[in-house]
Parts: sequence; structure tokens; C-alpha cells
Amino acid sequence: MSDDFLSTLFVGIDVSSKSNTVCALDFKGNKLLNLNVVNNRPGAESILVNILDCLKIHRLEFVVIALESTSFYSVHIANFLSSDNRLFPFHPFVYCLNPKTISNHRKSFVDMDKTDPLDAYVIADFARCGKISSSPWRGSQFLALKRLTRHRFHLIQLISREKVYMVSNVFLKFSELAVLNKKDLPFSNKYGATSKAVLTDFFSPDDIVYSSVDDLVEFIKKKGKNRFSDPVSVANILKQAANNSYRLDEVLYEPLNIAISSSLNVVKALENEIKLVDKAIEKTIKGLNPNEYICLTSIPGIGPVIAAGILAEIGSVSFFNSNNSLAKFAGLTWRQNQSGNYTSKITRLTKTGNCYLRYYLFEAANSVIRYIPEYKKYYEKKFKEPANYPHKRALVFTTRKLVRLIFGLLAKNQIYVNY
Repeated sequence: MSDDFLSTLFVGIDVSSKSNTVCALDFKGNKLLNLNVVNNRPGAESILVNILDCLKIHRLEFVVIALESTSFYSVHIANFLSSDNRLFPFHPFVYCLNPKTISNHRKSFVDMDKTDPLDAYVIADFARCGKISSSPWRGSQFLALKRLTRHRFHLIQLISREKVYMVSNVFLKFSELAVLNKKDLPFSNKYGATSKAVLTDFFSPDDIVYSSVDDLVEFIKKKGKNRFSDPVSVANILKQAANNSYRLDEVLYEPLNIAISSSLNVVKALENEIKLVDKAIEKTIKGLNPNEYICLTSIPGIGPVIAAGILAEIGSVSFFNSNNSLAKFAGLTWRQNQSGNYTSKITRLTKTGNCYLRYYLFEAANSVIRYIPEYKKYYEKKFKEPANYPHKRALVFTTRKLVRLIFGLLAKNQIYVNY
């Protein structure tokens, strides 16, 4: 058994908006500290002093501090304890843990009440049992990068929600256009300039039906800046879709047009914000971890933003002992479904890992497919296998394959070479 573990103080902190409840255990599970303080700087100072006293009284040499990642309430206390030089002689490791893992660990305690002190005890015991697999808190520089990459993820989600919401209004106004198959759509990008113009410039589908083909062709040429190879075909598809669409009372069209136009403006504004955030991410990542950044960006299809999103979440690959542990941290593992002699062929992603890392890895795989033939071939192979949701399934498998490459390059400090 490691002497480090025997000489370690395991601290669990249950964080809330107003208070922090602390419980500290030694390796044998003895409670050495119970404390409840206000969640502010004086309270954090009190926690630090009590931890230092506890370490000295019990002659312990190391400290592991674990707390749940409770929204943004855990940021200050984690940053405070990881950066204070008074703890440095005790080689501190501060971890922000997924609440779901703590909840599952709690189930090992039969009939336990749920109180703040007991929550802190469960967190401390989780650390004591050596179950922590995530990377420790990385400090202010990584926090700055993480806030940007996670904010970008937040903006992407807002755009997705706004587009999904807008579909209902588009269906009400132009029902047939909203339900056309992707291959039958008149525009490759249904949120592009020409598509937006069709949805907002025409008051109702009747305006398209009663427009001449020549007028529609000129409209499409103008809005599409002559980029359509066959504008006549596009015009005919629009007229047919308009003719097949349901009609509404006239009083409904103006509110729908306002709502659709508003949603399009929101999407455009969010896209502009993402461009600004991308520039800030590129500025922040440079010089933060140059070797690992260079390794990631050497992979065709992985640019500065995706590389930053991955590095912000994993910190350093040295915290992972294999590509499997990195994949598990991202939630790219599958639950086995077996009973007796039966084993289900349908397995689902655990998705208990880091959702931000999982998103940027998916984005990386989706991009790499277009640049590396080996990954494109692998994706197409998985796509053709008989299964539900072929694209999602193929992308997950391709992402898992990419994780092996990323871990190998980062662990060996090598750049990608395409033989």
C-alpha cells in the first residue's frame, strides 16, 4: 500500500451558494474535521487554516481536496485552495467532481440521511477510496480558457434551441418547405441568406405561388449572389412547395413573419458572438500549453478552437493512464446489457463524463472525417452497418478512434504524420 495514501488527509467539501460544509478523513476513515463556514473569502480562509492545523496535529504529509462541481459556486473555493502557497508543502490536489459520481457512491451507504455534513462525508470518502479519475484543478490560466470554451458551447446550444424553436413557426407559415427531405431542399443551407430572404420577404406562400418563374429566378439570383448553378430548378421547387403548403388566415402571417425574422436575427447575433469568442480563445490558448497545443493542431481538421476546447477540459494528458481512461472521462464508454446467456447488441453511451470535452471531441471527429481518408473510410464503414441512428453511431465510433490518436500523440509529445 502506498505510504502517500496512509499519510494523506482526504477533505470533502459540500458547496452551496451561501455556505461550505467540510469533512476531513484519514486513510482509515476516521473523521478528523467537521466544519461549516460561509461561502466567501473569510470562510475559505477559515477552511484553509483548519486544514493546515489538522495536517500538523495528525502529522500528515499530503492533502486531497474534493468537491462537487456545483454550477459556478465551486469555482472560487477550488481556485482559492489550489493556489494558496501555504498548502504547497503538503502537495495539494483539488478536484471538482461530477455530482452524478458522488450520487452513485452515496448508494453504497445503506439508509443514509441527506444532510450537508453527510454530503461532505460522502465526498471525502469517495476521495479516500481512490475513485477519483478526473484531472485536478488547473488554476487561473486554465480557468480563463475553460470559461471561454464553455461559453462558446453555451452559445452553440442557444443557436440550436433557437433554430429548433423557429422550425415551428416556419412550419406554420410554409408547411411543405419545413418538412422536405434534405436531398429535396432548394437550399443547401436552410439558414443561409437566400433561405432567410424567402422566409421573410414573401408575406405568405401565395406570394410565391402567384410569382412568375422568371421573377423567382431573378430573386434567387440576387439573394444568392449568382451562386446557384440551376436557379430555375430552385424556383420550381419553391413554387411546388408553396402550392402544397397549408393556408392560414391572413391575420396570422404578420405575427409569424415577425417571429421568424426575430429568430433569424437572434441566430445571426449569436453567430457573431461566437466569432468574437473564437478570437478570444485563440488569443488565450497561445503560450498556455504550447507542446500539447501543437500536437493537437497538427491533426488535419483540428484548429485552434477545437484544440483549446479539448485542452481546457483535460488539462494535461499525464493525468490519464490510458486512452480508455480519457474516453471514460469524456463519457465515451458503453454500458453492457447482459443477463444470463443473453447479451444485448444495443448499448448506450454512459454520458456520465465531461459533456464539454465530449462535445469538442465530437466536433473534432466530425472535422477530421473531411481531412483524413482513414477516418472517413472508418466512418463510412460504421455508417453502413445495420443499426439505429447510423450517423450518430458512426460519429461516436469515429470519435472513440480519434481519442486513441489524441492520447497517443499527447502522451508521446509527437505531431501527427500522415504516411
